Amino acid sequence: MARYSFPQPAASEITPKAAYLGRRSLLAGAGGLIAAGSAQAAGLRTQPGPFNAPEPQTPRDAVTHYNNFYEFGLEKEDPARLAGQFHARPWTLRIDGAVAKPLTLDIDTLIARHTVESRVYRMRCVEAWSMVIPWDGIPLAQILREAEILSSAKYVAFRSVLRPDEMPGQSMGAGTIDWPYVEGLRLDEAMHPLTLLAVGLYGDILPNQNGAPIRLVVPWKYGFKGIKSITTITLVDTMPPTSWNRLAADEYGFYANVNPEVDHPRWSQTSERVIGSGGFFGERRQPTRLFNGYAEQVAPLYAGMDLHRFY
Repeated sequence: MARYSFPQPAASEITPKAAYLGRRSLLAGAGGLIAAGSAQAAGLRTQPGPFNAPEPQTPRDAVTHYNNFYEFGLEKEDPARLAGQFHARPWTLRIDGAVAKPLTLDIDTLIARHTVESRVYRMRCVEAWSMVIPWDGIPLAQILREAEILSSAKYVAFRSVLRPDEMPGQSMGAGTIDWPYVEGLRLDEAMHPLTLLAVGLYGDILPNQNGAPIRLVVPWKYGFKGIKSITTITLVDTMPPTSWNRLAADEYGFYANVNPEVDHPRWSQTSERVIGSGGFFGERRQPTRLFNGYAEQVAPLYAGMDLHRFY
């Protein structure tokens, strides 16, 4: 089976290039942003939300310039460098499948109708690096309930956008991924209060390179579960395919829960490199925590499961 090996960058590689996406560029990418309601020309109207991680936040430049977004290329700087031509507005999100009321939602109408919460979450990449990110978003459960979930629904499938003319990684076949990118959660995971659909970052509209205009954030799972630029959410009765699991099932499981006791076949997961913590001796490392430090909230979801088997 074709595989792509995640790059393991040296510390020197993480210094971000000069930011070319200033506020003017962010607003330009917002396109048809509504002038009234929750989404504003200067950013987002947000309210403080729960589950705020106490660790120092990762510098914004690192969060917006050190990314895995293979739709734009394989290197960490590719998304910020190449996402400027991506059009994140206008945009609609479709919710269908095992629901009584399928929905097609304009992104800015969606933002205006809900309270956008500011939440500071830890983010752990499967490559063994981590960040602490202030997301702005809407709990996924709120949106799914509006569609009236049927009893047959057991899983939630997500599909990203397919635009090879705007996303050069798709036209280049980056990582041999079968586009569009797809992901999935068990229904109880999707309905958990921690699970967020992020529409912003640092109080501003979500930048293109971070998954504009709407992406999934599940903080107790490895970052590749956080599908970006979502177009469709489908409620289904069987476990849906996911892009990395389909590509290399022995390396990237469906659950992808952060677990220091389950190594990646090619590297250890016992510790993580903290992006943005660089000093004279480089970025510090810290021990990896089970469920990325969210065990108190999510461990009951996996009671009785073999976490080595269901990785």
